[in-house]
Amino acid sequence: MKTAAIYDMDGLLFDTERIFQEAWHREAQKLGVSLPDSFANIICGTSGERQVEIVRQYYPGVDPNEIMKRVQNASFEAETIFVKKGVFEILSGMKERGMVLAVASSSPLFLIEKNLEKTNTAHFFDTVVSGTQVSRGKPEPDIFLLAAEKAGVPPTDCYVFEDSINGIIAGTRAGCASIMIPDLIEPTEEVKQIAAGIFEDLSSAWHAIVNGEVQ
Repeated sequence: MKTAAIYDMDGLLFDTERIFQEAWHREAQKLGVSLPDSFANIICGTSGERQVEIVRQYYPGVDPNEIMKRVQNASFEAETIFVKKGVFEILSGMKERGMVLAVASSSPLFLIEKNLEKTNTAHFFDTVVSGTQVSRGKPEPDIFLLAAEKAGVPPTDCYVFEDSINGIIAGTRAGCASIMIPDLIEPTEEVKQIAAGIFEDLSSAWHAIVNGEVQ
């Protein structure tokens, strides 16, 4: 078993990715734009300049930063944040074994901290990293490399838990054992090739780790 784990947030710890997707589509409709079914695959897990490029492509003629701000606000203003199955089980189990835990999310830091506090999960994590703290967002490995550095653990000794294709690619590029828990996006053939495991929920992933089925 590895000594550290890095968790994505939206769609992985919390059922917030749907809030984001609804907001992306709502903003597009205001402009008379119809987003393709593949948009979730493209945008999920991105941040920074990568996300700006995507928004500029799909929301022509408007300030990408303004669209991104509105989408972020939709999540911030959500009254209820639902915790995904297995979150408390896996986090408790890892802390009991002395593992170092981190959150590495593309969301801005204020939103990460708000969601962790609102769901009573902040105390599990030793460090939190936002996509705004790195120059390159997922699928580049920067956010996971920074999280591993702040956790004081080599990337090769970290699990990465992700629900997005971009996140799995980023975690693998960082040298971590990347585990996918699909939410809105099904794993591609590439993900099936590179992921250390694919499970329906975090509880199943934790049982596999404890049983030595994931290295």
